[in-house]
Amino acid sequence: MSAYSVNPKPTLTLLLNEWMNEYCVFSLCSQDSGSETHRIAPSPVVHVRGLCESVVEADLVEALEKFGNICYVMMMPFKRQALVEFEEVQSADRCVACGSQEPVYIAGQQAYFNYSTSKRITRPTNADDPNSGNKVLLLSIQNPLYPITTDVLYTVCNPIGNVLRIVIFKRNGIQAMVEYPSDDNAQKAKAALNGADIYAGCCTLKIEYARPSRLNVIRNDNDSWDYTKPFLLRRERGKGRQRQAILGEHPSSYSDNGYGSHCPLLPLPSNNRFKRSSHDVLEVVTYPLPQTSSYMSHASSSVAMVSGLHPAKMNCTRIFNLFCLYGNIEKVKFMKSVPGTALVEMGDEYAVDRAITHLNSIKVFSKRLNVCVSKQQAVIPSQVYELEDGSSSYKDFAMTRNNRFSSAGQASKNIIQPPSCVLHFYNVPPCISEDDLQRLCTEHDVPGFIKYKVFDAKPSSKTISGLLEFDSKTHAVEVLTVLNHYQIRIPKAPGEVYTIP
Repeated sequence: MSAYSVNPKPTLTLLLNEWMNEYCVFSLCSQDSGSETHRIAPSPVVHVRGLCESVVEADLVEALEKFGNICYVMMMPFKRQALVEFEEVQSADRCVACGSQEPVYIAGQQAYFNYSTSKRITRPTNADDPNSGNKVLLLSIQNPLYPITTDVLYTVCNPIGNVLRIVIFKRNGIQAMVEYPSDDNAQKAKAALNGADIYAGCCTLKIEYARPSRLNVIRNDNDSWDYTKPFLLRRERGKGRQRQAILGEHPSSYSDNGYGSHCPLLPLPSNNRFKRSSHDVLEVVTYPLPQTSSYMSHASSSVAMVSGLHPAKMNCTRIFNLFCLYGNIEKVKFMKSVPGTALVEMGDEYAVDRAITHLNSIKVFSKRLNVCVSKQQAVIPSQVYELEDGSSSYKDFAMTRNNRFSSAGQASKNIIQPPSCVLHFYNVPPCISEDDLQRLCTEHDVPGFIKYKVFDAKPSSKTISGLLEFDSKTHAVEVLTVLNHYQIRIPKAPGEVYTIP
């Protein structure tokens, strides 16, 4: 638990910290039962839910081919869902019926099945050819703890077949399109790389065929590159306020600097689906920078736009409580012209990427958040007004001590995890009991926990830490949003109390 070590000068603050996946017990909602299967007409296409993050098409085929021949699988990145098209509707019948009567496991996790409203999965290219592919692949990078650039993707994708063009975009998490010379090259790359981690335990590739059949690249830089035109104008960052990226510009460009030793690209796993021989691995091709003074500003932004916020229960502080797990928060501003929407300026664009990856589509106070990259490059404190709870629509968090990524050492202690139903708390006074924490939840009108665990501490320790398990991930998110950084006032002597400075 070194990642959760107490600060040298602990504060008496309840900090509901990183999500602890290794302790998660996932609750199942009523809509996941088989009772809905009779409401939708039978279809050869089955909607699969409850998948784990690491699942790939091969896992679905392996688990479901016993019900009949499968002609197409479409994954839904970041949603833990998929569509599976069987050749015959009878095969789908067997799949749905079996799933409603007994557990069906895919990649070690129980999945849930229902008929899809579609009778056929739309292919990205020729809809009349079930076996059609495309020479352009759509890559979704899950859990992107390190920067993803064209150099990184070229190093990963080029050994399978000569990569022609790469385009990276960051509207809904980090995604990229990679163009190969032929459909055959793309098919081999998809089979070899889908489900692989670029780095150990993170930057997981989810690969689908893309809809475009050719990419249009106008600049060679970190976000796009045309390898058939090496002398395209290269752009670099504008000269505005510079922020230091937590993990640096590129993982291979730094050595031991507080984040650990040099982290090269990982070799692919040894099973056949990911295997490639050593003589296939090529060096990254580098091209000379053309001598020109024309540069364009960087396309990405360190500002996230968050919509779907509960108008009465969300404010700037609660947004900070939730988003600070994925990067420093500079400013938060609610948009008066767009109710339920706020701009969150973070420490750098990689923090925004992490926030989008882990917080997009989660439910907070019965409303589903939509988190994406904003077109704004900074949050400007204009049109400040009063929110429904009486707090200001704008707040500057740049100097708060609760930011967790202010230095390399501090950032290295943060374990980036997606939301789960278990919260880790620390910096709590030893005199605070389980009943006190339960009462704290009741007083702030948030769900109570169902399990409580406190970690062993030294007798001289001034604080305790532990775990709180909730009925669902949504309950845990709401508690973290409200109680993270809550200041606990403890009597020190008769007539005297102390709290955080």
